[in-house]
Amino acid sequence: MKHFLTLRDLTEKEILKLVNKGLRIKKHPGFYSKKLKNKTMLMFFEKPSLRTRVSFEVAMNQMGGSALYYDLLGSPLTKGKETIEDTARVISRYCDLLTARVYEHEELEKLANNSDIPVINALSNSNHPCQAIGDLMTIKEKFKKLKGLTLAYYGDGDGNVTHSLIHACSKVGINIYVFCPKQFMPKESFIKDSIKFAKENNSKIVIENKPRKIDADIVYTDTWMSYHINPREKNKRVKIFKPYQVNKNILGNALFMHCLPAQRGYEVTSDVMDSSKSIIFDQAENRLHSAKSIILWCLKN
Repeated sequence: MKHFLTLRDLTEKEILKLVNKGLRIKKHPGFYSKKLKNKTMLMFFEKPSLRTRVSFEVAMNQMGGSALYYDLLGSPLTKGKETIEDTARVISRYCDLLTARVYEHEELEKLANNSDIPVINALSNSNHPCQAIGDLMTIKEKFKKLKGLTLAYYGDGDGNVTHSLIHACSKVGINIYVFCPKQFMPKESFIKDSIKFAKENNSKIVIENKPRKIDADIVYTDTWMSYHINPREKNKRVKIFKPYQVNKNILGNALFMHCLPAQRGYEVTSDVMDSSKSIIFDQAENRLHSAKSIILWCLKN
């Protein structure tokens, strides 16, 4: 049984297999249209979602399976009437796969440790591996390679997207520069792991607190206001992150990526979002094809 919780657990070979299978699925979707006949995936969501929820539901449907969405706000688990361990054991009797979008990563680990079916991390506060696989797929699609490319990330370094991105890039040989405020650095464990992975794959990870333009193939950013951030902190965060805004000067000749949703005029200017260098909607589309790849990998199909 394979869980998909963090890219730290996957080898370079496994990551590349997921990326390449996603590209094959995109080219030949009909071949996979009956792969999941009579298979059921349950979806636990504590956080809001557009791309993750829709892409996984459509992925199951297009491969002949079914997806059930379960809002945790009304569940016995959230109300404290049932343990997460018992919840996992019950779900294992009903479904073939569990996809969970939760706040605390430790909750995902408890689900996986007590489940007899694969568990997919659809986002936690510290990791977003599904996004990273879709991102690598998009980069491979545009550049026909991964190794040796350079990605520059600007903004919040202590976010789930950034954490999974530095794991992903360092494992497949992409050089990654993270420009972020000192108080929003990636967590030390992610930095330490990624430096080790980068050395193994002849790439580099550089983290700097002062933003600057570099000769990058891809420029990437994320919202300054993630779902779990208190809205009352907005003005404070905008002041801190403003120097890290991606504009045309920072972009240069690079392709632009954003995991979405985006707040135009904050982390990125509209002229970058709408430019010919922006590949954000190809990136969003590839969440569907990469979701199919992840599901099939977990179910060994």
